[in-house]
Amino acid sequence: MSGPDTMADDFDVDEVLALVRNPRSTGNTASTGNTGRADDAGDSRSTGDSPATGTPSTPATPPAPTSTPTPTHHRATPWPQARALAARAARSLAARRTPLSLPLDHTLGLPLAAPLTALTDLPSFDTSAMDGWAVAGPGPWTVRDEGVLAGHPAPERLADGEAVRIATGARIPLDTTAVLRSEHGRTDDNGRLHLTRDLQHGQDIRPRGQECRTGDLLLPEGTVVTPAALGLAAAAGYDTLAVTARPRAEVLVLGDELLTKGRPHDGLIRDALGPMLPPWLRALGAEVPVVKRLGDDAEALHQAITASEADLIVTTGGTAGGPVDHVHPILARIGAELLVDGVKVRPGHPMLLARVKEGQHLVGLPGNPLAAVSGLLTLAEPLLRALSARPAPEPYALPLNETVQGHPYDTRLIPVVVRGERAVPLHYNGPAMLRGVAVADALAVVPPGGVRVGEDAELLDLPWGLMG
Repeated sequence: MSGPDTMADDFDVDEVLALVRNPRSTGNTASTGNTGRADDAGDSRSTGDSPATGTPSTPATPPAPTSTPTPTHHRATPWPQARALAARAARSLAARRTPLSLPLDHTLGLPLAAPLTALTDLPSFDTSAMDGWAVAGPGPWTVRDEGVLAGHPAPERLADGEAVRIATGARIPLDTTAVLRSEHGRTDDNGRLHLTRDLQHGQDIRPRGQECRTGDLLLPEGTVVTPAALGLAAAAGYDTLAVTARPRAEVLVLGDELLTKGRPHDGLIRDALGPMLPPWLRALGAEVPVVKRLGDDAEALHQAITASEADLIVTTGGTAGGPVDHVHPILARIGAELLVDGVKVRPGHPMLLARVKEGQHLVGLPGNPLAAVSGLLTLAEPLLRALSARPAPEPYALPLNETVQGHPYDTRLIPVVVRGERAVPLHYNGPAMLRGVAVADALAVVPPGGVRVGEDAELLDLPWGLMG
C-alpha cells in the first residue's frame, strides 16, 4: 500500500483537514489516480498512473485505524444503504416480469422463475452402480448365459445361488442381494462365480429414489441455470424450464476526450469503460444490446435516455458539477427521480441511481475506471440481481494481511487477491487505475476507521472471481 505522503490524492480539502485534526488516522493508505475531489467525483477518465500515485512506497508501521465523526456537509448516502436502495428499487419490477418457458438448451445462465421439483424418483428403478454380476444369496453362484444391459426391459427374477452379468445403469433383477464388481469375482472351470473380496448386502446397488423422490425440491427459484443444473433438469424429466429473461442494459459512454483505438495523444485518452462495461454487465446477468458513444453532447444524451427502452441505462462520467457534466441537468429536465445522489464510498463517490420512468432506471458511473467499478458493484449489481430475481450471495469475510487505512467517514473498496485464508490488498488502486483490479479476486470493504492487520474485511466477489 502507498505511504502517507500520497494519501491526500484520494481526499478533498475537508477530508485532509479531518485527518490532520486526527493524527492517528494517518498511516498506511491506498494510492489513487488523480488529485482532489473532482478526480474521484469525477469526470476525469484517465487510466494512467500519476507520478505521485502510480508507484507504491514502503509504508512505516501504521498506527491503529480510528474513526472520525462525519461532518455535517457530507450528505451522500452511506454505502450499505445505497446497495440496499438499489436492490429495493427493482424488487417490485421483478415480481411483475413474465417468466419465459424455454427449451433446456436456451436457459443456460438464466435464473429459474419457479422452483425445480422432481418429476420422478431418481433413479426411477433400482440400478447397478458398477459393471459386474448381480448375485442372489451366498456364493458361489451359477451364472446365467444372458446378461443385463442398460436400457433393456426388466430382467427375470434371480433365484438363490444365481448370478447374471450386469452393466452399469442396468435394472437390477428382483431378489438381487448385491452387485459383485467385475474385479472382485472369478469364474472356475465349471463356470461358477466365486468372491475374491468380501461382499456386503446391497453393495453397488443404487436403490430407486436414492437421489430424490417425486415432488422433492431440487433447485430453488432464482438459481442460475448452470451446465450441471441443465443435466439435473434433464435427468428429472424436464424438456423446458421457466426462467426469468435477462434485463436489458444500455451503455452510454460520455466524453469528447475518449479514443476508441490507438495510443493516447494530444490530450486524448483511450476509453477504458466502453470495452469493460458490456462484458461486466453481462457477467452480472444483463443483456447489453447497445453501446453508444455520445461525447459531451447534452442533446445527444437527452435523446439517448428518452429513446431508450432498456431496463437499465448506464452512463459513464458526467455525474459531477463541471461544465460538461450533463447527467444531473438532463435527469432533472425529464423529471427523473433521484434515488441515490452520491455515495459515501471511495473511489466512486459521485455515482447516482435514478428512476427514469416506470420500469426503467439509470445508474450514473463516475468516469474514472476504478470508480466506475465501484459504482457497478454498489448500484448496478444489486439492481440487476433483484431485477433478475437472483438470490443475494452469502456475505463472506477474510482477514487482511496488512492494515488498511480507512477514509475519515466513507467506506473504501480496495482490490484484493486471496492467498490461502487471507486477503492481500493490491497496489495501484486509485480511482483512475485498473492495474490492481485487473488481477484481483474481490474488493475488500474497508469501513471508516480502517481495518487492522489480521482483522476480517467483507469481500465483494468479482463476477469471475472466487465465488462468482
